[in-house]
Amino acid sequence: MLIHRERRNNHLLYLAGCLVFSAGAYLFIHSDLGTDPLDVFALGLLEHVPVTVGLSQATVAAICLAVVAAWTRTRPLLSPLFTFFFCGSVIDLLRWSDPARDLPIPSPGVLAGAVLLCAYGSALIIMSGFGIRAIDLLALTMTSKWRWPFWTTKGLIEASLMTLGFLMGGPLGIGTICFLVGVDLLIQPLIRVNSKVIRSNIPDTPGSPFKEVRT
Repeated sequence: MLIHRERRNNHLLYLAGCLVFSAGAYLFIHSDLGTDPLDVFALGLLEHVPVTVGLSQATVAAICLAVVAAWTRTRPLLSPLFTFFFCGSVIDLLRWSDPARDLPIPSPGVLAGAVLLCAYGSALIIMSGFGIRAIDLLALTMTSKWRWPFWTTKGLIEASLMTLGFLMGGPLGIGTICFLVGVDLLIQPLIRVNSKVIRSNIPDTPGSPFKEVRT
């Protein structure tokens, strides 16, 4: 009974995390001040290769999952791909309905809200232990293997994507820098706060990288 309740709570954390993250990603787009590093890479690649943004992002996600699987000698996880498509669908819905169009908030305020929502959504997804975004999963694995801070490993991955994308002609704005610095730095503190406030713990299994993000 206790295990069933814990799984249900983790699923609720995951669902809430996806919705909150998607809302933040939508606000990043709505602010029109720059997109996240992954989109910079995808849009830069689009300048040279006839692929869609979605396919570019899916390819990056698949590479991250393959690296994690090879590094940890486990089967590649499929749940992060579901998160990718689920969050993408929610973002598309929000862009279509555009609920923020009448908000009396200037673009910098919208950007600040986007940073907080993306960071908090990422924290909830990581805490659920299910469907962790591919880049976050690779960053967690690097944290576990190298004992580096989570914000460092995640920042390294996204800074690399941002730099490659910019060199290929992708758009770079203040919003991109805010995502790279703000979101990456806030995830770990938000996990600590959540662990105390909602009394939910990151799944802790032998060899799991999740526990490293708490320290």
